[in-house]
Amino acid sequence: MCNNIYSDEVLELIKGGYDLHVHTSPSHFRRSLDDFELARDADHFNMEGVMIKNHYEPTGARAIICNRYSGAKTKLYGGIVLNWPVGGINPYAVESSLKLGCKIVWMPTRDAANSLIYGDMPGDFFKRPGISIYDEDGNIKTAVFEVLEIIKKYDSYISTGHLSINEAIDICKTARKMNVKAILTHPDWERTVVPLENQLELAKIGVLIEKVWMNIADGFISPENMANSMKTLGSENILMVTDRGQANREKPVEGMLEFIDCMLKHGIEKNEIKNMVCYVPRSIVE
Repeated sequence: MCNNIYSDEVLELIKGGYDLHVHTSPSHFRRSLDDFELARDADHFNMEGVMIKNHYEPTGARAIICNRYSGAKTKLYGGIVLNWPVGGINPYAVESSLKLGCKIVWMPTRDAANSLIYGDMPGDFFKRPGISIYDEDGNIKTAVFEVLEIIKKYDSYISTGHLSINEAIDICKTARKMNVKAILTHPDWERTVVPLENQLELAKIGVLIEKVWMNIADGFISPENMANSMKTLGSENILMVTDRGQANREKPVEGMLEFIDCMLKHGIEKNEIKNMVCYVPRSIVE
């Protein structure tokens, strides 16, 4: 595992950076910090922006309040996850959240049928059927197309959440055919693994690929394989995120510093880091 002694090089590379996958409180699950603490931590290292994610509540309004009162220059952004508490794959919830300024729409995460195959995640507190993008005949549901049309209207992004490999590939390809922007979420995590050749196929049609510090830190992929995937996909197709905020783990900004440090030590160039930490994520939220 990479150490947490940060060089001037690492500290310089995080300046102007973004982390578009962070979990904060208030939350249904234990978190290491709240929205205001996140904004101030990120501001201390001159980051430009952070995306707050909640599995069961849209976060656009929270971002507005934090940006107004945190005192930080770092800007927070909101999103929505299409789990059961917002009605699942619900076009009305999507339109409402995007109108309030959310930037990313995640497909189901904890409530995805694919995720529930592996059992509940820590802290899950209700029983529910799994959500799929497919109907009983194996076709993509009408509601999915409605959601994609709304995302296109607001020039936002669909993200694959915890969908299965087939669902993730299908929705990304469908989105791109509709000229909707798409992100493949943590394809190196055990519940959502997507082979590198499929990641490359999606990158070639304009899908952005999320690369996640948590997946290294929690042992789902080695630093060597992570660096190899970045080289294969090209930094212009990748956003680096932490997926941190869990209680008793390093805080998100520390995770991003460790991620940058780790990838530098495994052969990723400074300009490639800058693409994945600054320029690609900026294009998503600005």
